Amino acid sequence: MVDLLVTYMEMTEAPVGEPFPAPAPDARVSREHPDRPDYLTLYRAIGEPLQWDHRLRMPSDELQALLGDRATHVYVLRVDGQVAGLCEFIGIGGADVELTNFGLIPQFQGRRLGPYLLDCSLRLIWSLAPSRVWLHTDTNDHTSAQSTYRRAGFKPYMQRVESFPD
Repeated sequence: MVDLLVTYMEMTEAPVGEPFPAPAPDARVSREHPDRPDYLTLYRAIGEPLQWDHRLRMPSDELQALLGDRATHVYVLRVDGQVAGLCEFIGIGGADVELTNFGLIPQFQGRRLGPYLLDCSLRLIWSLAPSRVWLHTDTNDHTSAQSTYRRAGFKPYMQRVESFPD
């Protein structure tokens, strides 16, 4: 087991102001319905450097059910048609929506695409009228994760050390 500092953050209001402008003319965010193999390919491409493994440890049938659930929304960023990142939410239709996975494939980082993906995805989620959107991030996540979430409107509400499988 490994101990990580986990920060829980939430938004209780929709983003304000103008939408984040696309940092590239060919950048697009849309809701997609990836099948399990395509989802896992993207999940690995984003998550390997960050030691993501939760979805990799999920039984195949559970992951397929999650991806097919109406309460799960997966927003994919494409740049010039190439998959660049994802923003995944669960709990759509309820009061509390969780942002479960967010990130970019490393080759697309550092171009302001992350804030664009997050802003577009959050505006789409807030159009569905949740009461709150929340997430947790930990010390293994990208070094700019918390600052990106704060700029998007998230505020921390709890921190604690949690143990995860090594």
